[in-house]
Formats: sequence, structure tokens, C-alpha cells
Amino acid sequence: MKKLLLHLDTDPVASTFDQAVAYDSGVDNIIAHGGATRDNVTPHVHGMIFTRGGKNLKHSAIFIGGSNVPASDLVGEAVKKAFFGPVRVSVMLDPNGSNTTAAAIVRKVLTDFDVKGKNVVILGSGPVGQRSALYLLKEGAAKVTMTSRSLERSKATTEQMKQDYGVDVIPGETRSDEAVKKLLADAHVALAAGPAGVCVIPESALAGNTTLEVVADVNAVPPLGVAGIEVMDNGTEKNGIRYYGAIAIGNFKMKVHRGAIASLFETNDLFLDETTIYDIACKIDNA
Repeated sequence: MKKLLLHLDTDPVASTFDQAVAYDSGVDNIIAHGGATRDNVTPHVHGMIFTRGGKNLKHSAIFIGGSNVPASDLVGEAVKKAFFGPVRVSVMLDPNGSNTTAAAIVRKVLTDFDVKGKNVVILGSGPVGQRSALYLLKEGAAKVTMTSRSLERSKATTEQMKQDYGVDVIPGETRSDEAVKKLLADAHVALAAGPAGVCVIPESALAGNTTLEVVADVNAVPPLGVAGIEVMDNGTEKNGIRYYGAIAIGNFKMKVHRGAIASLFETNDLFLDETTIYDIACKIDNA
């Protein structure tokens, strides 16, 4: 029986990238719909669960994507509500690649490195930064600080994370190079998860730092997110700090993405989201 993937994308046109990865993961056919909302996906879900029954349900699955992360999350909730008890299929939620990217960052950081008891600073409070914070706290980080240029924005994000996940993330502000330097003064790990083409960790913020052990950056668009980093850095040591660049992280992200898609067809009751995709990344990393 063919493996069918229902691709629900909140953008007007379903992502070519996500479909290409799905085919590379062994999917036989993709049924793609752009413009997905929580109000229009139920008939599509029913089309997947009512055409195959029993053990054959595992041959169908759903992928939810799109550049609007909150909208995709709402679609995910609507998909779950459309199921009928055991009459369901496995689902992967990865809007804007945020879950698989964050999982890849953290697994790279943890390469021959124990984050337990360490202090982490994440520069960027978007979906990738938020999910990275969740995973690093899960791995035992002593303190995770998440920043944006506005302290109020950081506070709003960390308060929402406390409400949604029960985790304590410290808000920070990066309005100036001096502020970044101060934040990194006692940090062991720094993750640059800011917007593309913006250097969030300048050379002046790294100068004289004696605590940093690992620095990672997801920005592949010049200027890169960290001064002195290269996109291909994969644990490259510079001045006593190990660096992981965007391409090295992206290569592992692709493995996580493909592995997660493939796992959907092993059973009919998976729901892979920001809390569970990291487990897939760990299995791939430890294989």
C-alpha cells in the first residue's frame, strides 16, 4: 500500500521544500493544500482517516507547515479534533522548520558537550529560539536567557513559555553591543537565532570572554549571526570556543526532518510537535 502524506500549509502555496523532503523520506504521494486554517482542514483530515482502516491507517499521515507558526499550531489543534478515538493517523507539525531546526541546533551543541549546570544565552526569541530553550532545559541547562532588542518583548515571550510549558526562561535585551557582551560574560553556550542577515554577536561582544565554550548560529545569509563564524563550521575550535555554523546545523536538520517524516508511517498515533520532535533528533544522533 502506498504511503500517502496530506500536506497542510498555512501559506497560500504549499512549501516546495517540505514536499521535496517528504519524497526523499520515502513518501509515495503527497496531497498538498495551501491556505490551510483551523476552519477548513477537517474535510481533508476525514479524507485521510476514512479511506483506510485498521492496520492500513499507518500508511497515511499528515504534515503541517507554513511560515506563520501560531496559525500552524491552530491547524494542528483542529487536526487532532477531527480524529475519532483510534481512527486517526500520525501527524508532524513543523511550521517554518522551527522544530527540526531547533532540535538540530541543540544536538550540535551537545556534541561531546554536557550542558548540565551550564548557562545558555539565546539571541533571538522567535520560534527557533523558544524551542531551543525548551530542549536545552530538558537536557539540564542551569539557566537559559532568551533575548530580543526589546526587553518587554522578551518578557512577553518568556511569560508565555512559562504558561504553555511550565519552564523558567530569563528575558534579556540586546539593544546594544555592550548589552550583548554583558549577557555573554557568564555564558557557557551562545545561540544566534536572530533574523537572517543580522550579526547578533559582534566581535566586540566576544572579545575577552573567558566562559564561552560553544557558539552556534542558524543564519546563513551574510552578514552571519556571529562574528568570525563560518557556515561550514562543525565544531571548529577558535580561541578555545567550538563553533557550529548554519550549514553544519542545516545538514543535521535535514536528517531530523527526513527521519521524522519516515517515523510517521511506523504507527498511526504519533503527534510530532515542538515537544516530541526532539526525541526523534536524539535517536538519529545516537544511532
